[in-house]
Amino acid sequence: MLNRHARGLFTALFSPLARWLLKSGVSPDAVTVMGTIGVIIGGLILYPLGHLFWGTVVIAVFALSDVLDGIMARLNGPAGRWGNFLDSTLDRIADGAIFAGLAVWFFTDGADRAAAVAAVVCLVLGMVVSYARAKAESLGFTANVGIAERAERLVSVLLVAGLTGLGLPSVVMVVTLTLLAIASLITVIQRIATVHRQALADVDDGTAA
Repeated sequence: MLNRHARGLFTALFSPLARWLLKSGVSPDAVTVMGTIGVIIGGLILYPLGHLFWGTVVIAVFALSDVLDGIMARLNGPAGRWGNFLDSTLDRIADGAIFAGLAVWFFTDGADRAAAVAAVVCLVLGMVVSYARAKAESLGFTANVGIAERAERLVSVLLVAGLTGLGLPSVVMVVTLTLLAIASLITVIQRIATVHRQALADVDDGTAA
């Protein structure tokens, strides 16, 4: 997927900055929190005000903290469960801010109800995609499958939102959000089916034993 393919490049680019921040006493958790605050500013302040281009620029810059804090954590030693939990939780908040901000804009001055509804659907299904994997893993299953992982969803919506702010017709946003909603729904179904197969295999193994 996109995030795995880009990991090597981003690691090479951001490792010097990550080392400098660690030497300066900045923790990976602090970078995670500041990045989330930046995304919230872009999503819940700039987007509802109609600044789709600049909101996207702000979000894209601060979203890179999601890469940076991971590199810092790896350089700092074995990853702790607390850092993983914080990062995953704040990722959900950041994602919600992006889609909620778009929904607010299109429900109000953006005056495109179809785009607003599609943004809300993406918000809900995106959360379910993440929850399905987290819940599966908490029960001992794996559910890291699907056609709409987080990186793909964010890159798609941010690219189109930024271009919409530069004059791209909002119908393109409607189409993009609709396709993302469909892809997210398919991903949810894929994850449910994957866990169901594993659960059935567990039952069969127990019966055979």
